[in-house]
Amino acid sequence: VPPDDLKSNLAGFVSFAQTLKGDEKSEAQSFLDQFFRALGHKSAIEAGATFEFRVAKKPGSPQLELITGNGATPRLKGGKKFADLLWPDRVLIEMKSRGENLEKHYDQAFDYWTHIVPKRPPFVILSNFDDFWIYDFNTQLFDPVDKVKLAELPESVSSFNFLLPEPRDAVFGNNRVEVTRRAADLMARVFKEIVFRGEPRERAQRFILQLLVSMVAEDIGLLPRDIVTDLLFDCSQKPKESYDLFAGLFRQMASREPARGGRFDKVQYFNGGLFDHVDPIELKLTEAYALHEAGKMDWSKVRPEIFGTLFQSSMDKEKRHAFGAHFTSEFDVRKVVGPTIVRPWRERIDAAGKTVGELRKALADLRSFRVLDPACGSGEFLFIAYREMKRLERDILLRLREVSKREPLESAISLHQFFGIDILPFAVELAKVTLMLAKELEIEEARKLAETDQLLIEEKPLPLDNLDKNIICADALFIDWPKADAIIGNPPFQSKNKIIKELGAEYVDELRTAYPAIPGRADFCVYWFKKAHDALDPGSRAGLVGTKTIRENYSREGGLDYIVENGGTITDAVSVQVWSGEASVKVSIVNWRKGPVSGLKKLTRQNGDKLSSPWEAFELPVINSALSFVTDVKDAMTLKANSKSKSCYQGQTHGHKGFLLAPTSADEMLHDDSRNADVIHPFLGANEMLKRATATLSRYVIDFQLRDIIEASSYRKPYARIKSLVRPKRETAAANEAARNTTTLAKNPAARVNRHHQNFLNQWWLMSYGREDLMEVISKLPRYIACGRVTKRPIFEFISNSIHPNDSLQVFPLADDYSHGVLQSDTHWAWFTAKCSTQNSRPRYTSDTVFDTFPWPQKPTRKQIEGVAKAAVALRGLRREAMRKLNYSLRDLYRTLEQPGDNPLRDAHANLDATVRAAYGMPEGADPLAYLLELNLACAAKEKAGEKITPPGLPLPEKDQAVFITEDCIQPPGLVAPKTR
Repeated sequence: VPPDDLKSNLAGFVSFAQTLKGDEKSEAQSFLDQFFRALGHKSAIEAGATFEFRVAKKPGSPQLELITGNGATPRLKGGKKFADLLWPDRVLIEMKSRGENLEKHYDQAFDYWTHIVPKRPPFVILSNFDDFWIYDFNTQLFDPVDKVKLAELPESVSSFNFLLPEPRDAVFGNNRVEVTRRAADLMARVFKEIVFRGEPRERAQRFILQLLVSMVAEDIGLLPRDIVTDLLFDCSQKPKESYDLFAGLFRQMASREPARGGRFDKVQYFNGGLFDHVDPIELKLTEAYALHEAGKMDWSKVRPEIFGTLFQSSMDKEKRHAFGAHFTSEFDVRKVVGPTIVRPWRERIDAAGKTVGELRKALADLRSFRVLDPACGSGEFLFIAYREMKRLERDILLRLREVSKREPLESAISLHQFFGIDILPFAVELAKVTLMLAKELEIEEARKLAETDQLLIEEKPLPLDNLDKNIICADALFIDWPKADAIIGNPPFQSKNKIIKELGAEYVDELRTAYPAIPGRADFCVYWFKKAHDALDPGSRAGLVGTKTIRENYSREGGLDYIVENGGTITDAVSVQVWSGEASVKVSIVNWRKGPVSGLKKLTRQNGDKLSSPWEAFELPVINSALSFVTDVKDAMTLKANSKSKSCYQGQTHGHKGFLLAPTSADEMLHDDSRNADVIHPFLGANEMLKRATATLSRYVIDFQLRDIIEASSYRKPYARIKSLVRPKRETAAANEAARNTTTLAKNPAARVNRHHQNFLNQWWLMSYGREDLMEVISKLPRYIACGRVTKRPIFEFISNSIHPNDSLQVFPLADDYSHGVLQSDTHWAWFTAKCSTQNSRPRYTSDTVFDTFPWPQKPTRKQIEGVAKAAVALRGLRREAMRKLNYSLRDLYRTLEQPGDNPLRDAHANLDATVRAAYGMPEGADPLAYLLELNLACAAKEKAGEKITPPGLPLPEKDQAVFITEDCIQPPGLVAPKTR
């Protein structure tokens, strides 16, 4: 629609809307339909929207399910509440009658939006015929990104760009995120300049925080109008005066005694915490000018809870600006605060109804309710919790006003109910400022509501609360935590592999001594989960964000298993999602109560790798500690027959690129001396196996295996290469390690030190992990089975024994077609994905948890074995033929399974899967995980009783096995037949 026509259309719509009575029930649909027509659509329905969209009535009711097909519009299975309009991928619109206060209906709109899965629309609009409040809950939870009056529509169309037939980016008038990014970026730039020229970091940080509070205070009316702006202007003209001017302002803000005159005579007392130490800085011209420009911004729109994160992430990075930094969205924070704090209180308030005694008791309890974030960072979780508890308090007060006119209606939720711990001093100071400003924002919000509800909620904005005793700087894992009714937060994300590197061996020793029940291979955040549960009183709740691996193996054992085995009930969880607080990070979120909880529990997960990826939601009677939607197999036992079978290994870890050779270099060395063939081998990794469309291998490896240095040196050129490229690096790494150990032992002679690199130096000519036991086993076989150790697709392939497997491969030294069929089946894949760990959201094959617990068919008949082998051979034959004809790699071929429709590969897999289930004797329609778990426990019981079970591999006498060993496998270049010993 041309801009002039669009403006004219909207003007016509305004005239039409003004003729309506504004009745929600009878006129909402015609109002919205005409609105869509004015924007250029034929109608709301033809645009793709649905009127009266059914939404689950409350948490705990049947979940919404979008159903599409034959052009059908989405609908809900179960539930009795209706949103006025849903346009999937665009907007949810909720209408109220003319004159209604839209603020009162925020919770309803937010609740509707949260229940729209698999993909929530990015925007929500609340309207009462005269006002449009536009929300973007993904970035701005409490405040609309814009408020548009009906009469302003023709001039405000840019706010509705996302609703046009050809959508464009909307331009919102209250986008606090963008304002905050600009503010944090400007302040971080000034901070860097101040530090770069020699001012101490601590002084610069304090100055910036004091200035931040002053700028916000000026724009929300706590300081005299334009006082900070005028000071900054004066400093931009005469920078030297900045030292005295801001020292005077900050000291007056810290003084209980008003100034008797001068430009600070109307400055009120703020507090003796943030401003008790004034250490002024003389600004340079560029710094003063930049701050003057910053002062012109509307600091009342700055979101303090994300300012700290953006500022902190950009102040130490020379090339990183706040515009490129990540912060945790308020909606993600609410996935913790909502189930742990808000929902239980909402349920209690609703149960109280209009009973004055119950409401008064709830109000008193709420005002003594204590919240702790033991990894508080810049205070974002505490900020959201404080604002939500203020909203809960207002709800109770409004209910009391309806039934008891004499009820005192003052606000009494205090910042002193909130506690935080962080190990970084500056983060602690940021958190204090965040909460101080949260109070000021809530007072402003309460004033607005008082004007419409005639509700007296008096609270003095000054002085600011002194939070020095509430937010403390300490290592949370080594102190007693303040008592709290709710524990929330986002503990550090270090994985088990990075803890020693990030924190040092000495710290890790202390940690493991203090928490002996937590496995040493658990992620760092697990320690917070365990300590949080121990700190809770019965009936109290916690909600924490963790790495996605908290639901897997060692991390699960130390954290979520501990919680559920010690009286904890998981009430609401996100199995996995992309985390808004950091790029390319996936997390799990767990909310639990120390004690039993009746009713259904909500478990969700995000399917995909983008913030916009769709969601699934389930309601279950129990959420298991694997946060799994399928049968929980955590109780599966290690089977001795598997662990002792020598049938599962990780491939070789070369450890330095000097061991690797390009084909031309390998060819030269082999032509130079034919003996070099003893130590130069084709080298295959998972990526090469999956990308391989032809027989060409791109890498070779020098592998001396167990040869000592004298024997290795007889292979002249391979040895010279390793001596030249690898030994110097290992010498340097060992020397650095020794220096670190010396420092550690000087501090603590009893500390455990790492001699990892020294051990590599002692045998510098050998690969880091040559897997000699694996190579010994496969040297006796014509071929072996391998899959990617980290993989999203179940692809198992045979490889010639002449090819050495890289550590990106999981290797199964089994040469028969039956074994390949079992491993390639969906039965094994289901067990694999249920018992594995993950890396970058992809399943990672862990031999101890996956293979060692996987029960193989125990009593397959000869005919069933033949059926599995035949199906496996047919599947591989189909793969080879398709790859040859289409020049496809295995990865290309398996990607076709992601598309709907008939597919010969899918049919071949289905045939194999059926034969494997038959070999197990698995009933049709049985849950494979439940069946395998029962079989695993039965096998474990037999082993405990001294009986033998069927181990991995072909369960036939050796004389009958040859017919099951066909010849197809990935071959090395130019090899005529596999090499055997």
